[in-house]
Amino acid sequence: MAPAELRTVTVLSSPLRLRILLMLSLLSATDVVSAATAPLKFGINYGQIANNLPHPTQVSGLLQSLNVNRVKLYDADPAVLTAFAGTGVEFIVGNDDLQTLIDARKANAWVAQHVQPFLPNTRITCIIVGNEVLSGKDTVAMQNLLPAMQAVYQAVVDLGLSGQVNVSTAHSVDILASSYPPSSGVFREELGQYIQPILNFHTEIASPFLINAYPFFAYKASPGSVSLPYVLFEPNTGVVDPNTNLTYDNMLYAQIDAVYAAMKAMGHTDLTVRISETGWPSKGDEDEVGATVANAAAYNGNLMKRIAMGQGTPLKPNVPVDVFVFALFNEDMKPGKASERNYGLFYPNGTPVYNLGFNGASFSPSPTFSSSSKPTITFLMAVVVLLAGFFL
Repeated sequence: MAPAELRTVTVLSSPLRLRILLMLSLLSATDVVSAATAPLKFGINYGQIANNLPHPTQVSGLLQSLNVNRVKLYDADPAVLTAFAGTGVEFIVGNDDLQTLIDARKANAWVAQHVQPFLPNTRITCIIVGNEVLSGKDTVAMQNLLPAMQAVYQAVVDLGLSGQVNVSTAHSVDILASSYPPSSGVFREELGQYIQPILNFHTEIASPFLINAYPFFAYKASPGSVSLPYVLFEPNTGVVDPNTNLTYDNMLYAQIDAVYAAMKAMGHTDLTVRISETGWPSKGDEDEVGATVANAAAYNGNLMKRIAMGQGTPLKPNVPVDVFVFALFNEDMKPGKASERNYGLFYPNGTPVYNLGFNGASFSPSPTFSSSSKPTITFLMAVVVLLAGFFL
């Protein structure tokens, strides 16, 4: 059993429920405008490789109750996009069928069918074409990546959606040949022929460069030499980049700045790096060192605190780190190591995997709200309410 501070929220007694409901009513009635009512400044990946997930309308209610307002899908599931209509939640959708998308007519047809009909009721702000293509071994896919991105963007323009929807692709941090020290970051030489024109395209359409980064992998591969506090955002002495004298107290920010350095080496200082995936598994196979509930809670909890502070990296202190956490749910049908099925913040029944301050979710569909409406309960409000309950 997990330690007390990591157990999921238990069923509350009736008197305590009543006190909490009264407190929420008071918070709503006083119309408090504070950090507690601000939207969370991180997004979440909503993967669906599972056979036990709740209906999208229930997921919509869950995310509204937590005041999470940015979601990334790996497809353009119409059931999900419909369920979130009118909520104000911002979506990134995906399509990795590069062979189809390089055909301009088919790209136009896909955008017309899977994106356009849901706008503007559902806010779709970006289409991700392909996922971690350049870190794979399919050279045909690598060659098709940029043409597919260009075809999708042209479709967006032709359909009059360019003011609402942008286009990007997500890369694994493995496209770096070197990431230490961060100022020496450089892309793998054999990938330069693909990355250079992609960077140019990002500049042309003003879209961000997306990276999937998991410090967990570095720790798992070498737990004897990688500091656990360093990868978990816990207090540590940090690492100094000898070329810049900048001090890094966590690996994720070092990886982000290594990508900035690699882009600079290719002549680009005009692009923003965003983290399209990062997270930590709560469970793994015996050889997956570090995959524990305690470490997952520490990584995601400490990361969320930093995001809430609007913190930038040492190299870009005035550019708040932009992160999509992986993932919303544990996904029981994902192949591979046990860790792959245990990245979720929630079990499919809505119970938190560990305590990040989230209130227990009831999964009853919530009424939709406009951008001017107040959500039912925010992350920080949930923390206040839960703490207050213990003293009532």
